[in-house]
Amino acid sequence: MRYLPLDAADRRHMLGVIGAASADDLFADVPAPARLSAPVDLPRHAGEIEVERELSALAALNRPAGAGPFFCGAGAYRHQVPATVDHIIQRSEFLTSYTPYQPEIAQGTLQVLFEFQTQVAALLGMEVANASLYDGSTACAEAVMMSRRVTRRRKAVLSGGLHPHYAAVTATIATAEGMEIARRPAAVDAEADVLAAIDSETACVVVQTPNVFGTVTDVTAIAAAAHAAGALLVVVTTEVVALGLLKPPGEMGADIAVAEGQSLGVGLNFGGPYVGLFACREKFVRQMPGRLCGETVDAEGRRGFVLTLSTREQHIRREKATSNICTNSGLCALAFSIHMTLLGGTGLRRLAEVNHGRARTLAKALGAVPGVEVLTPRFFNEVAVRVPGSAAALVEALAGEGILAGVPVSRLDPSAGLDDVLLLAATETTTAADIDSLVVALSRRTRG
Repeated sequence: MRYLPLDAADRRHMLGVIGAASADDLFADVPAPARLSAPVDLPRHAGEIEVERELSALAALNRPAGAGPFFCGAGAYRHQVPATVDHIIQRSEFLTSYTPYQPEIAQGTLQVLFEFQTQVAALLGMEVANASLYDGSTACAEAVMMSRRVTRRRKAVLSGGLHPHYAAVTATIATAEGMEIARRPAAVDAEADVLAAIDSETACVVVQTPNVFGTVTDVTAIAAAAHAAGALLVVVTTEVVALGLLKPPGEMGADIAVAEGQSLGVGLNFGGPYVGLFACREKFVRQMPGRLCGETVDAEGRRGFVLTLSTREQHIRREKATSNICTNSGLCALAFSIHMTLLGGTGLRRLAEVNHGRARTLAKALGAVPGVEVLTPRFFNEVAVRVPGSAAALVEALAGEGILAGVPVSRLDPSAGLDDVLLLAATETTTAADIDSLVVALSRRTRG
């Protein structure tokens, strides 16, 4: 059978049944400038060997993070993932149904999600956590949408320290739902700038700590101001290892806390898949997106696990769903939970201490390079520096020497006017030799 076994008559009949004049009517919601008038400019077909050669050549253009000095962060961090994680995620009790609709055959999956929720709630200092979302950016967007449901207001204030990609995802989703997004200008150390934008129409204030520039901020005062205005505080964390040392969002007054969990158990993977962490106050649990696993007993009194709350579009009518996110990045959540279990509280704190120590060494070394200014005043494992000229050009030049020297702010936010600012991260995988190589190469480039 052909892949598309429909002829023109079949298509006309189908369009007639639904009342559409043509297939183009099915895409009426897509803006005309975004539609293609012809097929994309790609080869129509190729043999398996040719495709393999082409993709292998493209893959060879990438430089693996472990191939040399690596200082990229900006929301995706290189950490050592124990081999034990990969071993355990392949155990048979976890290889059950993708979505655990039938708890009697999915107890392995349900139990690990229950344990995952417990870990996330403790890590973020919140009362309840869901069974994960796609990633940190979509978790941020869902938090804003949840704030609208709770407060019945339509304005969200985003700090200038929020990761630009998180802000863009949030704006895309929230604007489509009729919300107003008030994003503050990009700033290294100005989370409190959101205070000036809070008014009686504000549903939530979104801040990030450590923010995209690496700056750590106690947002307790921001929480108080938001609550005084009847708004919720959403706290975002992109480097979850930082919570091994820093005060968790819940202790600073957050109503909703979201984070990217990639740093624990999940490799860089060229940008995904990752896992979104989402937690909130228990009084808001009915408005929480995604799904919630709970503990119960079966008919014989034995401990068991079930889906307690699942207001997703897969379970109820699409227009009545709390969220249309219909997966929970289950494999990444499992890897996160395994790594977190291996570390424990003591191990996570020690890992965080090592990260902070490496970052302090990096910041001190960068500050000694002529022409380089360290901008981040308080940091965990990432700093922003100002360099002479274009940060993007500098990164490209150092990449030619085998050093991946970080992420230019211009790549994340081209309109920010920070073309000379570079973000650099150091983790437990960063060695003294890596830092020395960077400093030598950077000194040569900034002097020349």
